[in-house]
Amino acid sequence: MKTRWFLPLAAAALLFAGAAHAQVLGQFTGAETLPVNGHMMGAYLHSSQNVVGLLGQLRMSFYPDVDFGFQGGLSRQQFESSDRTTVTLGADLKYAVAKPSERLPLAIAIGGALALETGEDISLITLGPTAVASHTFMTGTSSSITPYFGIGVMFMNADAANNKSSDLSMPLRFGGDFRITPQVDVVGELQVRVSDDFNDDVGFSVGVNLPF
Repeated sequence: MKTRWFLPLAAAALLFAGAAHAQVLGQFTGAETLPVNGHMMGAYLHSSQNVVGLLGQLRMSFYPDVDFGFQGGLSRQQFESSDRTTVTLGADLKYAVAKPSERLPLAIAIGGALALETGEDISLITLGPTAVASHTFMTGTSSSITPYFGIGVMFMNADAANNKSSDLSMPLRFGGDFRITPQVDVVGELQVRVSDDFNDDVGFSVGVNLPF
């Protein structure tokens, strides 16, 4: 995979903003997992046409090539003719299946995610498998840029205003992780939700990851 394919990806993640409900189906990182006994905290602002909110994350690893995370936050979203506050809780697992090599300079991971979003007259449950690919470009002795691309196949059960429905969607994630120091990463992520009948079609998140 050539460098020129990744640079537009990172630029797109920072420059495009649009419309998604709370982003809990991604890790806000590339495909590489945390080291064993490693930890990371993150905080993110997400926005879309009908939603604005804050999301926090805690990730950790107890086994080689595997890490997992817990997400939670609050969102203010326009629903029908009024604004509602919703609470989001989520969890995900990521397993690294490939590391960068001369033949394929990509890190690749697979996993799964579960999310619950609830508020007045709104209840959403989302579940499904995920995959992510990334490549890290060193820009200094301790700084780097990691563009990444993620995809999922998500089943959603929605109960909104006493109307129940189910939906199958394919969220796409285009992101960039910009490591400033070993302890601080800045993250930008663009989400495109393909065939999603409930959430906004496009969303954007920006935040920080803090390994410790």
